[in-house]
Amino acid sequence: MGDSATLTAVLESQTTLLQEAALALPHSFSQCTYSLGHIRQAVYLCLTCARASPSSTPRGICSACSIACHTDHEQLELFPKRGFRCDCPTRTLAHACSLHTALEEPNETNVYGRNFQGVFCRCGRPYDVEKERETMIQCLACEDWFHESCLNLRERPLSREPTPAAEPAGDDGASDASSSGLPPPLIRADDYDVLVCGACVREIDALRRLAGTPGAMMVLRSSEVEPWQVVGQEEAKEVAPVDVESKDEKTAEDVSNAPVAGEKRERSPTKEGEPQAKRARVSAEAETPPPCLAPPQDPRITRMLSDSPPKMSNDDATASLPESAEVNLGCGDVFLTEGWRDRWCHCKSCHPSLQSHSFLLEEEETYEPPEDPDSGLSLEELGMRALQRLPREKALNGIMEFNAMRDDLMKHLRPFAENGEEVKEADIRAFFDARIQQIRSKRQ
Repeated sequence: MGDSATLTAVLESQTTLLQEAALALPHSFSQCTYSLGHIRQAVYLCLTCARASPSSTPRGICSACSIACHTDHEQLELFPKRGFRCDCPTRTLAHACSLHTALEEPNETNVYGRNFQGVFCRCGRPYDVEKERETMIQCLACEDWFHESCLNLRERPLSREPTPAAEPAGDDGASDASSSGLPPPLIRADDYDVLVCGACVREIDALRRLAGTPGAMMVLRSSEVEPWQVVGQEEAKEVAPVDVESKDEKTAEDVSNAPVAGEKRERSPTKEGEPQAKRARVSAEAETPPPCLAPPQDPRITRMLSDSPPKMSNDDATASLPESAEVNLGCGDVFLTEGWRDRWCHCKSCHPSLQSHSFLLEEEETYEPPEDPDSGLSLEELGMRALQRLPREKALNGIMEFNAMRDDLMKHLRPFAENGEEVKEADIRAFFDARIQQIRSKRQ
């Protein structure tokens, strides 16, 4: 804004700022989540506090404390973490919590992974929000974040400098169609629901058996010189009839209706009078066997999931390349498509591993702060609400002081209106500076 502006422009600017603030911070951040115990919630890493105690383990704070207690500190958003209790009121942070004033003991059961060191992905690169071009995807199980190139979804960008392109918008933990102007990834955000990284797949028996089957996509290749390909793309849920006629006897209609790889198609209806001998006699159970009884997996998948997970590396040039050539054919990551919880095998071999990871069976509840009742209100409405909360005598004194200031402001502006002069910012500042000086003089 320049040295002067019309009253209408000032009011419009104020309204816009209020609307933007209501959208950015629609919640009330007046209560620390410490009293709620260990819950799944958004966690923030206070880098300022971590630097103040370099010898201790970095701790996490809740969203309310990130705003109310650490608002002037440098922070890094770690996004949702399960089973986490806010560390702000504990003895582990020198900065006192302003929301939960009782000093608490350290949270012994909190898990502080590599993300609390500001390090993410199997490549182990420190995260720099100003330079990172790639979308990062969160693993459902370990809740670490992975670069698309480290998941073999795209080639690694040559430069990590930010591009003029707008940052992609999308759900947390989902790969967007493009990362800062880069080409689309091999698997787009709309193609899957959640990611489970290869290290976690190896630890969950039910998921290891499901890997590479329809709805549990994987990215792999046969050799280092071949391009990456996706296996496990969903096809028709029912097996299409098998026609035993010779290739030459197929009609043009048969060719035009041939299924496309990865396309969902319903089973073709039986034609009247067609001999059943021309159809494969496959029972319903055999059409969709449970994963543990399904035919053997692709040998490449079996090899990947039996090997050790890729080793971490801080070398940016070889960050996503494990030392083992076998593992380099793929990292074992699985992309589960929508409805994946309904497709689990619950046999005695698979179910125990699901029970030990409850988030695989039921969707987790992630805590969100309560809605802010003052969000979106104008300054006038906020002022009236504040007055209503005051004792009657203080409210009346406040109204009288406001009316007096309003009358003085009108007297200050009247000469400008009478002379047709433009009111500048310096003129308004001069009035309020004088008013503040008067208040200070009365208090002395």
